[in-house]
Amino acid sequence: MIEAASLTLTGIRHAFFSRDGGVSEGLYATLNGGTGSRDAPDKVGENRARMAAVLGVAPARFLTCYQVHSPSVVVAETPWPADARPRADAIVTRMRALAIGVTTADCGPVLFADPERGVIGAAHAGWRGALTGVIEATVAAMEK
Repeated sequence: MIEAASLTLTGIRHAFFSRDGGVSEGLYATLNGGTGSRDAPDKVGENRARMAAVLGVAPARFLTCYQVHSPSVVVAETPWPADARPRADAIVTRMRALAIGVTTADCGPVLFADPERGVIGAAHAGWRGALTGVIEATVAAMEK
């Protein structure tokens, strides 16, 4: 896990995860958290549980979307089942008991925080989503 000192805010945790520290093997070695990958579901589950622990939440409260390279944003107020992940590229929440995340390879992760209002956001900003407004849509969702 990597933390950026410049992103440290009181009461708001963040992390960037590399491939280190997980249980997956082969192509997906080691810390693969991609629920849509062809990795063994039990290994992905364990990896996500490890990520959730670092963020201080139960695994069911670590939320990611089914990313589709869009400007779509969802507001998370309660956990959703892993098999019912919304199709979007950004998540916003004000619920302190939730952790949100995005997955990236050659796209950019963009983290947002309003510590005064207790709202956070995470966006998967590939060229298509960035071009069509995922960053602006995330800020608008946070303002609502």
